[in-house]
Amino acid sequence: MEEESIVMFPSVGIGHIVAMVELAKLIQTHRFSITILLITGVLDHPSIDAYIRRISALHPSISFLRLPRTTPATFTTAASFAEALSFSEKNAPHVAATLTQISKTATVKAFVIDLFCANTMDSASSMGIPVYFFFTSGAAVLALYSYFPKLHQESSVSFKDMVGVELHVPGNAPLKAVDLPKPILDRDDPTYWYMLEFCTRMATARGIIVNSFEELEPAAVNAVAQGACFPDPTRAPRIHYIGPLLAEPQQSDGAAAGTDKKECLRWLDEQPSRSVVYLCFGSQGSFSVSQLGEIAKGLERSGKRFLWVVKKPLEEDGAKQGQELAKTGDEFDLPSVLPDGFLERTKDRGMVVKAWAPQVEVLSRDSVGGFVSHCGWNSVLEGVVAGVPMVAWPLYAEQHVNREVMVGEMKVAVAVKEREEDGLVSGEEVEKRVREVMENKKIRETSLKLKHMAMAAVSEFGSSTTSLANLLHSWI
Repeated sequence: MEEESIVMFPSVGIGHIVAMVELAKLIQTHRFSITILLITGVLDHPSIDAYIRRISALHPSISFLRLPRTTPATFTTAASFAEALSFSEKNAPHVAATLTQISKTATVKAFVIDLFCANTMDSASSMGIPVYFFFTSGAAVLALYSYFPKLHQESSVSFKDMVGVELHVPGNAPLKAVDLPKPILDRDDPTYWYMLEFCTRMATARGIIVNSFEELEPAAVNAVAQGACFPDPTRAPRIHYIGPLLAEPQQSDGAAAGTDKKECLRWLDEQPSRSVVYLCFGSQGSFSVSQLGEIAKGLERSGKRFLWVVKKPLEEDGAKQGQELAKTGDEFDLPSVLPDGFLERTKDRGMVVKAWAPQVEVLSRDSVGGFVSHCGWNSVLEGVVAGVPMVAWPLYAEQHVNREVMVGEMKVAVAVKEREEDGLVSGEEVEKRVREVMENKKIRETSLKLKHMAMAAVSEFGSSTTSLANLLHSWI
């Protein structure tokens, strides 16, 4: 009997690879072998090789295949997002050749890609292989991106220039045009046109696999199901909600990481139940020194216990928070970026760690009662699964969309308010929101209710388990 195989193709970067591997783990427990194609020469890093070796050893039915290099040997990681998006397109001939080769010894039942690899769809569809997207954000963002081609047609102005304009996307609360994800803000940015192509192509896929569950975002789930977000509702792809799917914890680089992890968890275990607020803003979320000072002021004034993960500050000390793509291993002196005496004054009720903490393990601790988050979707799901109320502080990408869902529909978060003139969040605002999330019984009850719904979704007869089973059955 010929082997049945699923081929997957994530875009560049460890985050995309890890997400696809987690999906592969779900699928490989059934009857399929998995081959994950990897782009070579873009954002390569020893940590990726180490991760691949570990997964290969633990999961023999998941294999990795590096595509031939298509970038010059002098290529650096300083490429723009648009340049990075172009690499999947440049690899399309290699993808087609690889699919042809695999098809000689196995029946390829599906080609699963993420959004940023949409320009390789033809490689599979020309061979009669069904194409599926793995969408690692939630249903609200799926609704937005599916509706993006229509928004594009309705205006000739860049969204970044639509100050004061609200957009109405099916399944979403009204969204400020200027708060849309950066890749679709500016028509003069090549990234905008890549995203338009990707979102248009996504509507032609056989199906879309989403890391969410139906009960979490019912408004967006219903809008997408009714076809309201797609150009042709009668030919919309089938949606499969299989979440919450949480990635396994990724260890921070550096020899001290293991020690820091143990220290951090030991400290949490010594604190009273639901007494600690945890602050972390994702792998790419950094602040100016000014903003770090305001956060410190707010934490000190709140009187609450805290665990705060601080990344290397932005080099330019503008007030507005941003996205710092600091190189791995970049060092900084923690006391020098925080207010004088802050660490000493708060040492009996607070802990500050540099760069990284084992987030899933932190959120699972009984002592953690609140989570100040950048609203990245993985962090949102981790907070939901842990049943921890959140303070929503979006920084970039689709995080403003997630905030609206967390606060308005899920009702498990309160939102920080930035100053209009410079985007700074004041110490007074930090204090207010920390107190609110730690003392609001209603949000805590709702968070626990959502936690149980998440557990139910992935139980034996839950909605996500059933959805995954239906997807796998369609491949047999």
